[in-house]
Amino acid sequence: MRRLSSLYLAGPDLWYPDAAAHLERQRRVAEQAGFTVLEGAILPAEVRDSGELAARATYAERISRLRRADAGLVNLTPFRGPAADAATTFEMGFLAGLGKPLFGWINLGDELDAEYRERVEAWMGARPDDAGVWRDGEECEIEDLGLPEATMLWAEMRRLFVIVTDDPMHDLTGYEMCLEAVRMYAE
Repeated sequence: MRRLSSLYLAGPDLWYPDAAAHLERQRRVAEQAGFTVLEGAILPAEVRDSGELAARATYAERISRLRRADAGLVNLTPFRGPAADAATTFEMGFLAGLGKPLFGWINLGDELDAEYRERVEAWMGARPDDAGVWRDGEECEIEDLGLPEATMLWAEMRRLFVIVTDDPMHDLTGYEMCLEAVRMYAE
């Protein structure tokens, strides 16, 4: 049996309009499942505009939490574009580098968005070139393996759940499925 009790929560959830309430819901669900959640702290108003020193302190605090976590729960729901939040993917990579198991979910509003290429096409246009290679509106190649995210994000996950929901920002179905997957992984 693997000891997994503290879980780092990576995702854009910190930036949601109701971030404090949303994170509290996630924390309660995890505690009911027997886990402690470590997430990046919501920046207090006085820190948001404090510049580089505050940013470095925030970074150091989050890295400390990543190191203390036994595993990562990763929200790869597209954020500000067709793909996962950039900071989330950094945190995921850091956890992977530490050898921590990762479990993730993607909330989508439409089943047609379940493939990464489809989301890129919807956001910026895409088409197959003469050789059948998909290219975005700037003619850059799109990774098109039928996956819900880029290969390097998808392949590192122990489990990645794709959830179609009317409320991609707040639906906790994938999060709850990840908690169950962590429990099974630890057995």
